[in-house]
Amino acid sequence: MVPAIQTMSTKRILLVEDEPGLVLTLSDRLRSEGYDVDVAGDGESGLARATGEPFGLVILDVMLPGLNGFEVCRAIRRQGVQTPILMLTARGETTDKVVGLKLGADDYLAKPFDTLELMARIEALIRRSNGSAGATPAGYRFGDVVVDFRRAEVERGGAPVELSAREFRLLRHFIEHRGATLSRQELLNEVWGYDAMPLTRTVDVHVAGLRQKLEPHPKRPQYLLTVHGLGYKFVG
Repeated sequence: MVPAIQTMSTKRILLVEDEPGLVLTLSDRLRSEGYDVDVAGDGESGLARATGEPFGLVILDVMLPGLNGFEVCRAIRRQGVQTPILMLTARGETTDKVVGLKLGADDYLAKPFDTLELMARIEALIRRSNGSAGATPAGYRFGDVVVDFRRAEVERGGAPVELSAREFRLLRHFIEHRGATLSRQELLNEVWGYDAMPLTRTVDVHVAGLRQKLEPHPKRPQYLLTVHGLGYKFVG
């Protein structure tokens, strides 16, 4: 069973902060830069959001009610979530920075900070994370489906789903390119390895098989969508 691993939605940021003034200031600035901002005001809710939903970045204050930022950071990493974490703190001691980084934080910024510097750190972390997007995450979740890439296993509603090797490779390719419209020829080249043009019905048959096994309503798919005249798109 794969842990609560989520791949990232890079324009979505989780701000875990309990100072209302700072939440308002940062949220407004981030949204003006084109980011979607979700806010959690304490450690427990921040941990639940960070491990249960996909984000491109977590901005995590150290001084939080309930679980502090160090505890939240440790718990996020222990659950296998690799979303970049930028920690904020009023403390300036080097030891706190070292602790945060050792627990799995990617960067650290002491309050008070310059907003331009914060934005530069955010952009750098997201860019760095996107640059390593070719590295396969351990797993992915959508709906009640859990995909474990390392073990090549799939569960739906807690029960194992039997996929052929080709179906699993096709599903993995869709997940790795989620949101993109993929032509049948591209899927044949990348998943089947064909250089020539075989019958594209092969792709349709395998997509139909995945829908039958993974979609709540295979005839009305919500994850593996047909883009008429172009191919298929995975949305999850």
